[in-house]
Amino acid sequence: MSIPDGAATDSSRFGEVVEAAIDRVVVQTHRLYGAPPMGALVRLGSAPGAVYAVVAGVATASLDPTRRVIARGAEAASEEEIYREHPQIERLLRTDATLLTVGFDDGGALRHYLPPLPPRIHAFAYLCAPEEVRRFAASLDFVGLLAARREPASDDVLAAALRQAAACFDDRRAFLTRASRAAAAHASGDAARVAAIVRRIPTEALG
Repeated sequence: MSIPDGAATDSSRFGEVVEAAIDRVVVQTHRLYGAPPMGALVRLGSAPGAVYAVVAGVATASLDPTRRVIARGAEAASEEEIYREHPQIERLLRTDATLLTVGFDDGGALRHYLPPLPPRIHAFAYLCAPEEVRRFAASLDFVGLLAARREPASDDVLAAALRQAAACFDDRRAFLTRASRAAAAHASGDAARVAAIVRRIPTEALG
């Protein structure tokens, strides 16, 4: 199951890789505040050899780490007015998305484990279309990579990834039922943790 090289359109491209490791990638967005939401599935580069990752965090900060952002809105009537009166702001800030790797394209087959190498610096980042998400999430092996992480907010990232993926399936309830079982299998019998993950998936997400 591979994603053709032309599957991603320009409208789905949102940034490029600025830091790369096998298990974690940082993407700087091309537009300020242009990152996908937490849990979204992202493709880095083009098939074959593309890497798949889930958005785990988004941060906006100064381009120059030695210069702290200062408040500018004391006299402004709205947030929009601040940006209108100070158009240089968008050139002085950056938005970064931190991604957790969940798979890769291996010569035409999707693998749901860590790749042998990280994506290249400046590889383009594409938000996966619903069809891509369905193809990738047809196997729930990626759940194990996310469930194995024991860092702050890791359960929120896993729950968000399941919510985002479920939205791409016609039968959301069936997908989330399978996904919850997969999460339970990878949580080493930690019923409290599984329950906490399930609580992070609102009932409206079941459709």
